[in-house]
Amino acid sequence: MMLRRKKKMNTSEHEHDERDERVDAPDMPDMPSDQAEDAIEALRADVERLATERDDAEGRYRRVLADFANYQKRALTNEDEARKRGMTGVLESVITTLDHFEQAMSQDPSRADAAKLAQGLKMIHGELIRAITSHGAGVIEPKPGDEFDPHLHLAITRRAAQGVPPGHIVELFQTGYTLGDRVLRPAKVVVAPAEGEG
Repeated sequence: MMLRRKKKMNTSEHEHDERDERVDAPDMPDMPSDQAEDAIEALRADVERLATERDDAEGRYRRVLADFANYQKRALTNEDEARKRGMTGVLESVITTLDHFEQAMSQDPSRADAAKLAQGLKMIHGELIRAITSHGAGVIEPKPGDEFDPHLHLAITRRAAQGVPPGHIVELFQTGYTLGDRVLRPAKVVVAPAEGEG
C-alpha cells in the first residue's frame, strides 16, 4: 500500500516548493478494505488474548507471592514453637533437680552431717549432668596426663608435675561443655610446661 506524504523542499532560489513523495508503509500489504477489516479484527482478538494471558500470569504471580508470604509466616511460627518445645524440655529436666535441692534445703541443719551433705550434692550434680546431656550437651573433663587440645581446653596456667609430660594436662580447674560439635565453654586446665619453660 502506498501512502502519500507532502514534503517541503528548500530550492536554490529560496522558494518553498511542495512535492509529492511516495513511501511504503511497513508490513502493510495492499489489500481490499474487507480484508483489512478482517486483519484488524484478528489483531484485536490477538490483543484480547494476550491481555487475558497477561491477567492470568499476573494472577498466578500474586497467588505465588501470597503463598510465599504465608510460608514465611508458618516457618516463623514453627521455629518459635520448636524453640519453646526445646526450652520446655530443658526446663522440665532441670525442675526435677531443683526439687531435690529444695528437699535438701528443707532438712534440719542440726541433724545433717557433712558426709550426707556431700553425698546429696554429688547426687544433685549427677542429675544436672544427666539433664543437660539428655538434651545433646556434652561434658569436657580431661584427666591428668591427657594431651592438651586448644579446641577443647583453655590453659589458665602452667605448672610442672611429676609424671606429666610437657603439653599435657596437670589438673582440671573447671569442667567444659559442648553442644553437638560446638564448644559452649572450654575446660579450664593447668598444663605442664615445655622443657625450659618456667
